[in-house]
Amino acid sequence: MNTNKSFQIIKTLQRKYPNAGIALKYGAPIDLLVATILSAQCTDKRVNIVTKNLFKKYKTVKDYARARQSTFEKEIRSTGFYRNKAKNIINACKMILKNFNGRIPDTMNEILKLPGVARKTATVVLSHAYNKIYGITVDTHVIRLSQRLGLTKNKDAVKIEKDLMEIFPKRLWFILPHLFISHGRTICIARKPLCPQCPIKKLCPSYIIFMRKFYNPTVHNKR
Repeated sequence: MNTNKSFQIIKTLQRKYPNAGIALKYGAPIDLLVATILSAQCTDKRVNIVTKNLFKKYKTVKDYARARQSTFEKEIRSTGFYRNKAKNIINACKMILKNFNGRIPDTMNEILKLPGVARKTATVVLSHAYNKIYGITVDTHVIRLSQRLGLTKNKDAVKIEKDLMEIFPKRLWFILPHLFISHGRTICIARKPLCPQCPIKKLCPSYIIFMRKFYNPTVHNKR
């Protein structure tokens, strides 16, 4: 896809989703770190429900570091994979206290040392908590849209991020995932994208394919 088309995609999606932004609710950087770890294999909506009470009880890094894992597991159970998440959050906070003077690291190399923190989580925390842009957050929506729009042929999130970083200038790295996530949740959904309603359908190489697959009247008439 050429540069003009990629910019058109962003401009059109910005008009469509002027309020696109992070769905996770948080206050301090530690809130964001915990919420992002909990969001793995879980919806943001569910995470926000869980953290509403969690953030009232655990307000500092020290609070999480001192938490009993068995109790913490029960408190985050509905987010799934709760044992690993509880272990990682508690151990990450212990490391923050021991190695980083109680402050969440603000560089990619350092934050990746924390248990439970991979590149996606690191990118989210660094960009939203510290306004430091190291890359593009790649989740399932970003993967799906990037492939459908012909922006990448890769399936691996790290390789997809690299492809997107080569196509889009750094000033768009922060907003791009929010726009793709908003579009992926409302129109370019996984099972049956709402192609007729899509504002960027003319820029999408998958449009004709999906129209034939899902909206071909001759196919429906035969059923």
